[in-house]
This record gives sequence, structure tokens and C-alpha cells, in this order.
Amino acid sequence: MSQSLSKIYVHCVFSTKNREPLIKDSMRNDFYAYVVGTLSNLHSYVIEVGAHQDHIHILCTLPRTISTADLISKVKTSSSKWFKKQGVANFAWQNGYGSFSVSASKLSVVKKYILNQDEHHNKTTFKDEYRRFLEEYQVEYDEKYVWD
Repeated sequence: MSQSLSKIYVHCVFSTKNREPLIKDSMRNDFYAYVVGTLSNLHSYVIEVGAHQDHIHILCTLPRTISTADLISKVKTSSSKWFKKQGVANFAWQNGYGSFSVSASKLSVVKKYILNQDEHHNKTTFKDEYRRFLEEYQVEYDEKYVWD
């Protein structure tokens, strides 16, 4: 085969440092556009971005030329700078992240989930939501190393 091709969909989730509620409603649309631009520059196609006050969900493709860790690192680094330019001087992301594979047949389900963040978080915390993802995807973890 002379050409390398791939189509891998990932649902990336990470929170602000200590789950501080620093993502304000008034800045969300500009923030989403910034994240889409950052990922586009990395050759990742974004299906959906959604955030709540203390975390973000990104549904996108994983380019074949970059690792998941590098993709998320670049998004975190550039968006942290963006928040600081918006006047959120103490902005920081948590050290870790979650990244979960999504089949093409489930894209609409995950997209709908991301679009309904405010509704979800009227009923559950980010910690509980994240634990549910870890259990659903059968990710082994030690609670004392998940949060910072």
C-alpha cells in the first residue's frame, strides 16, 4: 500500500486545574472557535466542542501524524494562552486528560451529549461524569491520581 490513511474519532475530556469554574458563558463561542482553529491547524477535523464552567469536551479526528497526547497538549497550551489574553490571569488546565475512541456509528450520540453539557451538569458533577466515562470505557484508574 503506497498511501497511509486513517479515520480515528476521539472524544477528549479535560478540566481546568482543580476544576475551577473559569470558562464563562460569555466567552464560550469565541473559545470554541479558537479550539476549532487550533485543531484545524493540526489537521484534525472537529465534529463538536462543548464546555461547562470547569471542563471541555472535544469530538474530533486524530490526525495520523500526531499522537493523542501531543494533540491535547497543543490544544491545552494554546488555549491557556488564549484565556490569559482574555483576562483570565490564573487560567490553567489539569495535568491529565481522558481520550476515548468513538465509532463512526456513535458520532451523533456523542455530539448530542457534548451539546447538552449545561443540562447534564444540572444533575451531575464533572468528577462523576468523568468517572462514568472511565467505567464505561473500562479504563483502570487510581482515584488519587486522577484529580489535580
